[in-house]
Parts: sequence; structure tokens; C-alpha cells
Amino acid sequence: MSYNAYQKAQQSTETHAEVEYRLFATVTRALISVEEKERYDPEFVKALDWNRRMWSTLSSDCGTEGNNLPKELRASIISLAIWVSKHSSHVARGSESITDLIAINKTIMEGLQLQIQNSKPTKAATPTNSGYQTSQSPQSQNQTASAQPPTFKSTSI
Repeated sequence: MSYNAYQKAQQSTETHAEVEYRLFATVTRALISVEEKERYDPEFVKALDWNRRMWSTLSSDCGTEGNNLPKELRASIISLAIWVSKHSSHVARGSESITDLIAINKTIMEGLQLQIQNSKPTKAATPTNSGYQTSQSPQSQNQTASAQPPTFKSTSI
């Protein structure tokens, strides 16, 4: 099986949260890899720009009609994207560190990881007359339905 075919199969089985987590992980690893480089280094500039473009895309998506995220969460993402853009400009000028951008991305990744974990069935599938049914605990059903973003703790990539 070719790499492209594998990649297509992987993408078709991933949830939106899993795809977003993978993107954040890749971009954040790029930021971490250039953290000690000079701000004029082409790799540094590329990683910083990639992060800014990712956040800009997220912001644009949150501003479009038909986005199913809760209004408050979309507003928070747009606000974060604005902050990321401004902070990235400060980083490029040398007046701020890239560390805060890495921390923000890690925090988002933690929230996505919780969302992924909460969307997985907590019990094994049980046969029913019409096929298989999975059940979730009432706590995970409430967390999945909640419009409030979860509280995060630190994680590594």
C-alpha cells in the first residue's frame, strides 16, 4: 500500500478533533524545533508563519456561517487567533519569545485530547436486535454535550 493510500485511509477514519490535534502537534513540534534558533533563521520564520496561518484559518472558519461550534467558543478561538497574530509579530521583531505560542498550542491540544477521549465509547459494544450499540457513562455524555471548554493541565508532545 502506498503512503498516499495509507494517508487517505487514516484521514477517513479520524474525527475532526483527531485531525485538528494532529495538525496542532505537527505545528507545535515545528515551533519547539526552532525555539533556540535566531529569529532570522529561515526555519524559525517558516515555523512562526505556519503557526500564524493555522490560527488565521481557524479564526476564518469560526467566523463562517454554519460553523457548529458554540458561539462563545468560536469567539474565544477568534480572540486567541488575534492574540497569536500580534504575539507572532512581537516574536518576529525579537521583543517576545516563541514560548507563549508553544504553550497556547499545547493547551489547545490538551482540550482536543479530552474531547477525543470523551467521544470514545467507555464500554464494549453490546449486541442488540438491530446491530451493535455502544454506551457511554452519563458523565461522558454530559461532558461531550457541554458547550464550555474544559480546564486543561500541562502535557508534552
